[in-house]
Amino acid sequence: MNPGQSNSFCEVSMKISVNQITRRRAMGAAAAAVAFPAGGWRAPAQQPAMEEKPTTGPNATRTSLHQEIALDAPPERVFNLLMDSKLFAAFTGMPATIDPKAGGAFTTFGGLVEGRNVELIPNQRIVQAWRPTSWDPGVYSIVHFELKTANAGTMLALDHTGFPEGDFDHLDPGWHLRYWDPLKKYLATPQ
Repeated sequence: MNPGQSNSFCEVSMKISVNQITRRRAMGAAAAAVAFPAGGWRAPAQQPAMEEKPTTGPNATRTSLHQEIALDAPPERVFNLLMDSKLFAAFTGMPATIDPKAGGAFTTFGGLVEGRNVELIPNQRIVQAWRPTSWDPGVYSIVHFELKTANAGTMLALDHTGFPEGDFDHLDPGWHLRYWDPLKKYLATPQ
């Protein structure tokens, strides 16, 4: 285990100051503690962070988002695109390393996002402890992809929960910009 790396819910939770603890943040920390076994993960080299502007107004305190996206591919293909390093890099245009098993680590977008796969049900569900590397150490959110057959394609439901207050206006459009728009474009291109 690396110095400063936590291996229990209590150790991860203690990194979050008392005035920052929310039920969602505690759940994210618990998922990260379960998903990061002793000695099993090393942080990637730091990459430049994307510029983020804090959310103001009515979305400032939102810590979750829900999106539903119709995709022109069967659930099996969508699952593989999200869980295969080479395919993920192909549709996003940025390097990715994904260990496609429960407990497996991932880094995507050239190291700007990292985490662990908490639960995987092939072609149906992906649950991840997920974080941009620009967040404070030990802060994780939960990303839940649910895939269902719809007509000849897939209806993907995304629930992203437990992210820090002030990040909604960056994350909500970011899913479209970084995931859904490139994925739809990739699926529309003959392979």
